[in-house]
Amino acid sequence: MTVNDLARGRRAGYRRALSRRDFRVLWLGSSLSLMGDGMTFVALTWLVLSQPGGVQLLGLLTVCYTLPVFAGGLLSGPILDRFDKRHVLAVDSVVRGAAMASIPVASALGEVPAALPFVVAAVYGLFKMVPLAGFPAAIPDLVPEEDRDAANALESLSFSLAGMIGPALGGLLIAGFGSEAVLAFDAVSYALFAVAALAVRRPLTPAQRPDTARPRGNVLMMLRDRTLVATTLAFMAFNIAAGMLLVAGPWLAKTRLDGGPQALGLLLAALSAGELVGAAVAGARAPRARPIRAIAVVQLIAATGFLALLTAPHTIGVAAGFLVIGMFSAPMTIWAQTLRMARIPADLRGRGFAILRTLMQATPPIGAGLVTPLLAAGLLGPAVLVMTVVAAAPALVLLRREH
Repeated sequence: MTVNDLARGRRAGYRRALSRRDFRVLWLGSSLSLMGDGMTFVALTWLVLSQPGGVQLLGLLTVCYTLPVFAGGLLSGPILDRFDKRHVLAVDSVVRGAAMASIPVASALGEVPAALPFVVAAVYGLFKMVPLAGFPAAIPDLVPEEDRDAANALESLSFSLAGMIGPALGGLLIAGFGSEAVLAFDAVSYALFAVAALAVRRPLTPAQRPDTARPRGNVLMMLRDRTLVATTLAFMAFNIAAGMLLVAGPWLAKTRLDGGPQALGLLLAALSAGELVGAAVAGARAPRARPIRAIAVVQLIAATGFLALLTAPHTIGVAAGFLVIGMFSAPMTIWAQTLRMARIPADLRGRGFAILRTLMQATPPIGAGLVTPLLAAGLLGPAVLVMTVVAAAPALVLLRREH
């Protein structure tokens, strides 16, 4: 097989996925909404910083933005399994769009109440898990099994592009038009996502099984699936290391690397660029035979990227590590998501993705808390060792499990 044949094969998977009209419509709406979300945190942060004592209030804003995610994750799964996912996604978009629009409307009417940005952040966090669980739960109904890696890669690409472009574009728009205008744009993006969800023609309500009268038992049966548990624990551990990285990056830019904020921007850009490349390749190169082994291998390679932090004060060396981490962590996400789609019963996908993604979302703050004392003491070497071991150990367990 030539390089051109391989490239054509990769493109074919994406073409087939995007040729599915309902998937294409939902993906485009989701991508636009994610871009708006990428701007929103910057806009809310700027609004809070503009208040008296704004720096001290940033911690409260972060809590409002993240803490309700856990409650929302527990509530969204049963709703996604009970009702048509098109309608649930549309209602979520309307509610969060109205929350975002409340700030520009209040500004146009006079003055934004000091508490309103925190309320908006809490509403966003409470409903955040609806699309995070609802979109992947809908993919198996919209895309055939052979193209699910490409569909999952497209979702991952949307997250990466939104993470790269959204905050930067939000900053530019804030400078030119103000935070309220950015939030108005996000409200419009939510409205368009609601339209896209309702434009999907295929109903997204799974056929009910006879035993669905006991949903708690069903979920427990799903959680007893050793493959699901093992891969989820591996991701939770890797996300602990990723949480450490989110602290280590700014700390290195501030204390060890030349360039300060420019160095931090380079590190984050390298991470996102790696994720883009890794997602693009993984979406077309599916490990059909031994997916768990493939997931473990790329997780091990990603774990080696943390060692590059020891090359500080050489910014390029550290950025190369961020690139490796992004490039090899993206296939983990895509292949594991395809694996979950195959193993979670259709009528449990809403609850399944909500529970698993909520668990994985919960671990980065643990990593941030663990690494902060080490970095505050200037102990970069031990911090890097902890990151590497936490990221690599679960992959070794998965590999041993495969033998």
